[in-house]
Amino acid sequence: MTMLMRNVLFAGMTAAAVLSLSACNREASADAGAGMAAAPGGSSAADNGAKYARVISVDPVRQTINNPKQVCHDEVVSHTEPPKDQHQIAGMAIGAVAGGLLGNQVGGGKGRTLATVAGAVGGGYAGKKIEESRQQNQVTQTTERRCETVNNSSNKIVGYDVRYEYNGVTRTQRMDHDPGDRVLVQEGVTAVSSAR
Repeated sequence: MTMLMRNVLFAGMTAAAVLSLSACNREASADAGAGMAAAPGGSSAADNGAKYARVISVDPVRQTINNPKQVCHDEVVSHTEPPKDQHQIAGMAIGAVAGGLLGNQVGGGKGRTLATVAGAVGGGYAGKKIEESRQQNQVTQTTERRCETVNNSSNKIVGYDVRYEYNGVTRTQRMDHDPGDRVLVQEGVTAVSSAR
């Protein structure tokens, strides 16, 4: 090979190496710029001049909601039936007749009359007590449905108290969601949305 051909070949290889190296540098610069745009807190064209505040704490705000509900169950209830003859007149009358008949069988003259009266009084009292004891045992049972209203409480998150720091000043604002690590702020230093 002649010297001229060697020089041309060397110059061509050098030019190709320089062009390749230049392309690599352009790609590395583009990647570095994209990384700065994605980095939190970094300012880049992707942020469009947006300003962010650092979130210090997020406290959920809870509200207790009560939804009363009705609970029913069946219950066996005992009832004492009111007596048909509340004064036990039938028992007293039957007892008095029976006692009077028995007393009439005893003695004679005035003694028989006294025995008849005493038998009627004693029989009436005994008849009343017998009928009273029968009436106390008349108990019936029925099944009744009993309902009552009970509390049914639950806790619900209704917002978030967000503490954030912007330009060295700490502020708190209630938001409807958890904003994450930082919040977007507008003029007047008002947090407007999340920016994770």
